[in-house]
Amino acid sequence: MTNVRIQPPPNSGSLYYNYKHFNSIVLLALVDAGYNFLYVDIGSYGRISDGRVFNSCSLLTAVEQQALEIRADEQLPNSNCTTPYVIVADEAFTLKKY
Repeated sequence: MTNVRIQPPPNSGSLYYNYKHFNSIVLLALVDAGYNFLYVDIGSYGRISDGRVFNSCSLLTAVEQQALEIRADEQLPNSNCTTPYVIVADEAFTLKKY
């Protein structure tokens, strides 16, 4: 997730003004280990928190309903340990199995 700096529309007030003290829209993306975009959501107001953007986008529903093509758990190379694929994010996101 990142804030993309913008020139806000006229009369938009503080809708686009983010905690980093500039106007922006939010870009949320899910990328796999091969740098392929699996999901992109662009356009939430900059003032909206990362967690709130995630909780209101269709990615959350897709992940929870297993609608994305995320690979099944795999055995680690040279090991007997099986591990899932995970989404890596910061503390703005609720800790879940995925």
